[in-house]
Amino acid sequence: MAITIATWNINSVRLRIGLVGRFLEEQQPDVLCLQETKCHDGQFPLSDFRKFGYEHVVINGQKGYHGVAIVSRVPIRSTHNLFFCDNPDARHISAELGDEGGGLTIHNFYVPAGGDIPDPDENAKFAHKLGFLEEMRQWGQTKQPAARKAVLVGDLNVAPLENDVWSHKQMLKIVSHTPVETNLMTKVIEDGGWVDAIRAQKPEPEKVYTWWSYRAADWDKADRGRRLDHIWVSPDLSDGLHDLEIFRDARGWERPSDHVPVMIRIHI
Repeated sequence: MAITIATWNINSVRLRIGLVGRFLEEQQPDVLCLQETKCHDGQFPLSDFRKFGYEHVVINGQKGYHGVAIVSRVPIRSTHNLFFCDNPDARHISAELGDEGGGLTIHNFYVPAGGDIPDPDENAKFAHKLGFLEEMRQWGQTKQPAARKAVLVGDLNVAPLENDVWSHKQMLKIVSHTPVETNLMTKVIEDGGWVDAIRAQKPEPEKVYTWWSYRAADWDKADRGRRLDHIWVSPDLSDGLHDLEIFRDARGWERPSDHVPVMIRIHI
């Protein structure tokens, strides 16, 4: 049995529903995990996804900010939300697939970006990000979600490895690649027992990016990217990873997100 899972920070699902529809029509993943949907549950475009052939949808949204969703062609058996830092800000949702999906559990995360100043004493957003990641680490270590068939995806807002950014040296003091963030992300992976599926398919020193800033006049030519979007799998799924794709061209679509979709096939 094989299942294809995609993840994409869409930066407003209602604004970019046409782009989502294009991606689903062209690539037809079994499951698509979205972050930064930016709408409360009642505004989520359910009818559009059903027209696209995705009947099974779980949502954790809020008005105007954050928000995550999982849309699936495979029946969903159960769903659950986690809240970290005592803040119910719609940054996680999980779905356990039915027998057609091998009983796989998918965790979809949107980690706080952390603002611009990499100092938790001066920047409350950065302090929140570090606290969120630490609670993710504790959750992975104590609850052991990777001890069963599981996949963790999302915009985790950290580029943990040297070749996950366009310039390791120049990015060391930039939020998303500071040592305190990258070290903590490494602990989240290791203490949770996860396997970094993207790097299992594209080992270093290959440069891998999933995000390019809106601030660049010519993002493609400058190519100052970062790998902020991740797919992790439980160890028992690591031998079944195939066909990883990062859809760089989507960054050049009309009115795009600054993130691009990432998709992988997993043989279960």
